[in-house]
Amino acid sequence: MASFLKRKLSGSTDGKAIKVVQTATAGDTIHTAVAGTTAGTFDEIWLYAYNGHTAAVTLTIEFGGATVPDQNIIVTLASKSGLQLIVPGLILQNSMVVKAFASVANVITISGWVNNMTD
Repeated sequence: MASFLKRKLSGSTDGKAIKVVQTATAGDTIHTAVAGTTAGTFDEIWLYAYNGHTAAVTLTIEFGGATVPDQNIIVTLASKSGLQLIVPGLILQNSMVVKAFASVANVITISGWVNNMTD
């Protein structure tokens, strides 16, 4: 029977938002996926971002690598418009890392969780 366990992002302290400091690759570590390649064992990753800057900011998520466009999710976040869904439950495994960088340092925070899924 399949099961899942909701967990904090591995880059988070006590489940708090992660501030994006980096402005280029390699970005700040947001989450490291479950180890191994066993079929049926994955992390389902949900990420939301907030832009506290006075202007729009470009955020790049490096989802398991830094290859453009294969592993990049690039979004423009409007100023002070609340949490915006960035990663809608995409899955990773094999210790792949999710990182983030922004066009302006220290103005974006990333919140979210991981559903660790197993068969």
